[in-house]
Amino acid sequence: MVAPGERNCTIVMEFILLGLSDAPELRVFLFMVFLLIYGVTVLGNVGMIALIQVSPRLHTPMYFFLSHLSFVDYCYSTIIVPKMLVNIINEDKAISFLGCMVQFCLFCAYGITEFFLLAVMAYDRFVAICNPLLYMVTMSQKLQMVLVSSCYLCGTLCSLIHLCLALEIPSYRSNVINHFFCDLPPLLSLACSDITLNELLVYIGVSFTEIITIVIILTSYVFILITILRMRSAEGRRKAFSTCASHLTAIVVFHGTILFTYCQPSAGNNEDVDKVATVFYTVVIPMLNPLIYSLRNKDVKEALKGVVSSKIFSQRIFQSGS
Repeated sequence: MVAPGERNCTIVMEFILLGLSDAPELRVFLFMVFLLIYGVTVLGNVGMIALIQVSPRLHTPMYFFLSHLSFVDYCYSTIIVPKMLVNIINEDKAISFLGCMVQFCLFCAYGITEFFLLAVMAYDRFVAICNPLLYMVTMSQKLQMVLVSSCYLCGTLCSLIHLCLALEIPSYRSNVINHFFCDLPPLLSLACSDITLNELLVYIGVSFTEIITIVIILTSYVFILITILRMRSAEGRRKAFSTCASHLTAIVVFHGTILFTYCQPSAGNNEDVDKVATVFYTVVIPMLNPLIYSLRNKDVKEALKGVVSSKIFSQRIFQSGS
């Protein structure tokens, strides 16, 4: 006997992504806005990676981690935005079942990786400020690789667990997802089978990741604050605060948006509000991070000036020689 709620359940071969708005008059505007944001995101993050690679003064643990943060931001923005732009201008908003699974799996992997990268960067600032004489010894290249590899490994394992459980869902009530990409919560809301385990793991995963990374970040910055307050030099305090300001800004923006999206009571959820919040951390934050670190960071600005001036000098030498 088939339960009444399961009569409309079918095996899904593709999903339809409704996107942010179905108003035709907003299509061109939304397309241009998100195309501009994505262009700045690619330019900012790829530019940051390239600058760190070519500038010797940025070959330190702090900028090694920052280059990976830029790489992660570029990746999970690219996983979502190009398909989102296509859907804005096309009537056909379909995505294959496999494409949907791959999209949310990769997004989950890079999203969780960013959580742990921000925590690792907080630990790096703790070592640099609280134990500056042994900074380069403590943050050895081996330790840097271990920490970064652990971030990617945690993200990959978590995403694969969610993917395996999602693939076990046999059928769905509908193939229409009220979102602009294949995020896991709206996907699970369409499932016909019991998804208690899926939802429990999402809750545990987000809570555990938030708690452990926030504990690392708060502990690091408590010791950093104590060390800064003990400094006798006003210039030393100013410089220490300056090196932490960019990272703290990125942490507050990223964690604040994630907590708002995933940790609010489900009874009060508003899908439109959730979509706007999701746009912020999937599209806007990857654009903001390189701007935050470049505009508030003296070393990055000096390195950029050095690269630009060396390019101009090389061009002048080439022109005079020819």
